[in-house]
Amino acid sequence: MALKNNLNTTTTTTSSLPCSVPTLFLAFISLSSLSLSLFFFLFTSPSSSSSSSSSSLISQSPLFSASIKVYVADLPRSLNYGLLHTYWSSSSSDSRLASLHAGAGEIRSENSPSRDANRLRFPPYPENPLIKQYSAEYWILGDLMTPLEERTASFAKRVSDAGEADVVFVPFFATLSAEMQLGRAKGLFRKKAGNEDYARQREVVDFVKNTDAWKRSGGEDHVFVLTDPVAMWHVRDEIAPAILLVVDFGGWYRVDSKPSGGGNSSEMIEHTQVSLLKDVIVPYTHLLPRLHLSENKKRSTLLYFKGAKHRHRGGMVREKLWDLLVDEPGVIMEEGFPNATGREQSIKGMRSSEFCLHPAGDTPTSCRLFDAIQSLCTPVIVSDNIELPFEGMVDYSEFSVFVAVSDALKPKWLVNHLKSFSKEQRKGFRRKMAEMQPIFQYDNGYPGGIGPIPRDGAVNHIWKKVHQKLPMIKEAIIRERRKPPGHLRGWHSLKVKDEAKMRKGLRQVLRHPEMRKEKAAFYSKK
Repeated sequence: MALKNNLNTTTTTTSSLPCSVPTLFLAFISLSSLSLSLFFFLFTSPSSSSSSSSSSLISQSPLFSASIKVYVADLPRSLNYGLLHTYWSSSSSDSRLASLHAGAGEIRSENSPSRDANRLRFPPYPENPLIKQYSAEYWILGDLMTPLEERTASFAKRVSDAGEADVVFVPFFATLSAEMQLGRAKGLFRKKAGNEDYARQREVVDFVKNTDAWKRSGGEDHVFVLTDPVAMWHVRDEIAPAILLVVDFGGWYRVDSKPSGGGNSSEMIEHTQVSLLKDVIVPYTHLLPRLHLSENKKRSTLLYFKGAKHRHRGGMVREKLWDLLVDEPGVIMEEGFPNATGREQSIKGMRSSEFCLHPAGDTPTSCRLFDAIQSLCTPVIVSDNIELPFEGMVDYSEFSVFVAVSDALKPKWLVNHLKSFSKEQRKGFRRKMAEMQPIFQYDNGYPGGIGPIPRDGAVNHIWKKVHQKLPMIKEAIIRERRKPPGHLRGWHSLKVKDEAKMRKGLRQVLRHPEMRKEKAAFYSKK
């Protein structure tokens, strides 16, 4: 009241000079005070609907959140941990291991957990390297299944109501399902009749599409883990709007929309099923153990590679590199497969080499890249088209050497280029790799993956990348809601002009080692 009385007194005194500077100044002050009062009344009053709406939008914005709210779809247990029970209770071995490397067989021994796995609520994931390299699905679900009081380091906050969630996680072990089919009856993989993997895919899709959560969003806020290039192969068109966690986009190869020489259009998948706008590139699970910087020893080899020489499509570069490098001094090129023997050879080779070659195979990346990082062997990435996990969070140029295919295929060029790096530069690469090693680590060291996860590990980084995409996802859902009935859902409206132009008229054919023979004739005509 005192301030109000003083203001009234001043106004009365100066009323005889309505046009004076003091009068105008006081009038301006009065109007400013009134405006401020109205502002605080409108935007802080609990009765203000506009205020409530504005604050609600701000509080719901993912940019202001320190976690991502995840609802786990209530799939039958037979589609995740029950599938592991089925795997461990089977006596059949993976025929591909024996055929790819003599005497390999299934990696199961007397010390294998298969005997006790069926007694466990959360069985272990297979040690078979063909499956283990894709085990992200296991560790992500394990974190979400861990009791709340133990999840203090987890970026993903599990919620019990789908309506409160930012995303819906679909807990289907799609890789395990596909690899079980390929390992035991690969001849049925591309067929539907008699294909147990297809039956499980169908069960998952029918379940989620019948939920209110899917109907609200068209599946655009649902998360599927498809780390294996053929995971959920038969139903990918149906889950295309969802957020796909993939190791790269190399399972999809672009060809003409009207290929000459034929080609079955039913085998072609629109490129809009995978996009950096909505999907997340995740790491392979490394197969070799971590080497700490303090354990590093002298490295006598300049460049090391272990793997199959003969590959198809993008992997043809590997064969050419092999022929160029195999007789170079200081370079070791070994043909091999990651069975027990090959694993020990890879550990020895990577830990004693300065650089590890990473050319494209059937897909642009492989678990070899992450084995190299865990071995502190500087990756030499030969690729003109590669997507890597956590870019924006990780700067790969700080610990990797990127080489254009055209340069790598010049005689002597690659070896001379690697020799040009000084001893200090090589040490710098290793120091940075040592810092980055935990980011690519899935295993939390707890049985069944149930327990606290590392705060700076792969699972948290995956959810952080999904979290970054939430504004785009929410925008897509809102835009789709106002479309006319019958309009196909998709990300077409969100594609930037340049990307849409680049991808116009292009489609992609799903590729996998099990499908190469049937499509070899088609590719030979391209």
